[in-house]
Amino acid sequence: MVTEAVWIFVERERRRPRAFWRLLVQFSVFFLLSAFGVLLVGTPAVLLGGTSTAAADAFFYMSTSIVSLLTLFASLALAARFLDRRRFRDYGFNLDRGWFLDLGFGALLGAALMAGIFLVQLAFGWITVTGTFDSGFEGVPFAIGILPPLVIFLCVGVWEESFSRGYQLKNIAEGLNYPALGPKGAVIAAWIITSAVFGLLHLGNPNASLLSSFNIALAGILLGVGYVLTGELAIPIGIHITWNFFQGNVFGFPVSGLTGIGGSFVTVEQGGPDLWTGGEFGPEAGLLDPIAVALGSLAIFLWVRLRQGRAGILAAVAEPPKAPEPSVRRAESRPDS
Repeated sequence: MVTEAVWIFVERERRRPRAFWRLLVQFSVFFLLSAFGVLLVGTPAVLLGGTSTAAADAFFYMSTSIVSLLTLFASLALAARFLDRRRFRDYGFNLDRGWFLDLGFGALLGAALMAGIFLVQLAFGWITVTGTFDSGFEGVPFAIGILPPLVIFLCVGVWEESFSRGYQLKNIAEGLNYPALGPKGAVIAAWIITSAVFGLLHLGNPNASLLSSFNIALAGILLGVGYVLTGELAIPIGIHITWNFFQGNVFGFPVSGLTGIGGSFVTVEQGGPDLWTGGEFGPEAGLLDPIAVALGSLAIFLWVRLRQGRAGILAAVAEPPKAPEPSVRRAESRPDS
């Protein structure tokens, strides 16, 4: 009875925790590490009087973004070694020439999609440009003021994609890979689940609504396209970084309800119908967002087909690492003579 109960928690063949427990443990380790890191970063500010200025806020957000990236990587390294029993790069970091080419494509696509949203709003008179090259900090040059948001969105793009797509999507797909769904069906189900969670996690943002969360879930679908077609994080990371940076610090929109920190190439005054523009939440709460998601998904599909000669759901995303050969396990279990 005790032996049978163990298999609720452990896979029989690979002797590793089942997908649910891997996800729970990795998230718990990441949460604890990042909370400790943020505490270390935030304590000096509190001891110095808790003064809140634009520069102090920017430094805090930049520091916590770096902490989140480092602690996420630490939790993934531990998960790869002790939970998943796979190589770290199998989360989507096979860093060859093609990986960086896809990263560049993703970055260009994210910038182009947000530029399209900006130009449509400008053409319809929904925004008015009020300034250019604003550093965001009094007495600070623009070249300095633009650095904090650039660092923040670089870190956010990498750690959120590594967490949501590289770890969660992959492990959920493995956990759902039963004959009824098959590997491709499991990937699609995991893709939808992680995108829905991605949207729900933004429901507590300032000025959020059900529409904004739905649209961010659609953005999760867009970010997942490159991963489910290639098994790599290059395209999602590239899109995520430039989508956020161009939204908040090139075109001056709010980013998921959060006002821009630091410099912006353009500052704007928002007008027009909130249903289309997203209002105070930013473009991600407007009807232009689903259009951008559809166009971006098509562009990714065509890019992958051009690069690889094919484009389809990659069944390998749902495939677990190979189990050790029985002879290897027996040899490891024998005491040294």
